[in-house]
Amino acid sequence: MQFASDNWAGAHPAIAARLVTEAQGFAAPYGASDLDKAMEARFAEIFETDVSVFFVATGTAANSLALATVAKPGGIVFCHSEAHVTADECGAPQFLTGANRLHTVPGLHGRMEPEALAAAIDRFPPGAVHQGRPVAVTLTQSTEVGSIYSLTDIEAIAAIAHARDLPLHMDGARFANALVALGCTPAEMTWKRGVDMLSFGGTKNGCWCAEAIVFFKRDLATEMPFIRKRSAQLFSKTRFISAQFDAYLENGLWLDMARNANAMAARLAKGLDGLNDARLAWEAQANEVFAVLPEAKAAAAEAAGARFYRWEVPRERPDLLESGEVLIRLVTSFATTPQDVDTFLALCAG
Repeated sequence: MQFASDNWAGAHPAIAARLVTEAQGFAAPYGASDLDKAMEARFAEIFETDVSVFFVATGTAANSLALATVAKPGGIVFCHSEAHVTADECGAPQFLTGANRLHTVPGLHGRMEPEALAAAIDRFPPGAVHQGRPVAVTLTQSTEVGSIYSLTDIEAIAAIAHARDLPLHMDGARFANALVALGCTPAEMTWKRGVDMLSFGGTKNGCWCAEAIVFFKRDLATEMPFIRKRSAQLFSKTRFISAQFDAYLENGLWLDMARNANAMAARLAKGLDGLNDARLAWEAQANEVFAVLPEAKAAAAEAAGARFYRWEVPRERPDLLESGEVLIRLVTSFATTPQDVDTFLALCAG
């Protein structure tokens, strides 16, 4: 009953096998191997446009280095108040962008409200040297609380950013989960809606260690080779990241894994919603379920071996909990089974 995070899951057998195969023989280092070049072409095929792709080790590196490409002295990046970049990356975006800062924007269920975003950006008029200057907007898809920006939402945020000459970055640590939930193509969820650069995550969805920074607006990537090297993210044996993505993208494996994770989350949400003393905190749209349980039930489930995180109540929902209740986060993965879900639900019903 492992629901703490999709980071806790292992690697899919096909990805592990591909790494074993790649471990044999020799290949050019630092992104120059035939496999590395083939994977850049594969990304272009998947996104239906020419892209610049840079592999890194972690989602934090992907987000921070993408934002570093647009950093300026006194720069300000706009994000949701609970976005991973501001809440869970230990200041890495600020550090790796040369002290550009993050300005948070409110919005229910982890999504920035377009009107609030526009107002936040406009607080910093051009030339306001004392206050700093906007340099980018970043949104998380799917969000930190399991919700999803619709295609219309993304387009609206992109319009606000681009009207102010700001690039739009997407943190796609759970990109595949959002994609299958929306039932659209990668192109439709990114550059066709105004996304300029993407952190494309594979680690949470069955890879061992595979993240990519994808530039749709390719002129933004000019300095990335130097930024990545300076930040110690240029792997000598880059082909081992490429090998993971090779298996990940082959025959739609990445989408199948995300579909399983989302289906198990839907099963979990439906079951919790049917219990008398539990309720969903909000709709589960991808592979994260947030539920309200009596403290005693949560403690009993933990004692029986269930793993999940107790979650801080979002600032937009201060009235969410009643006395004796706790908010928990449950995350499903490619490895989650119906039995895992049903066993947990039985504990909560007991």
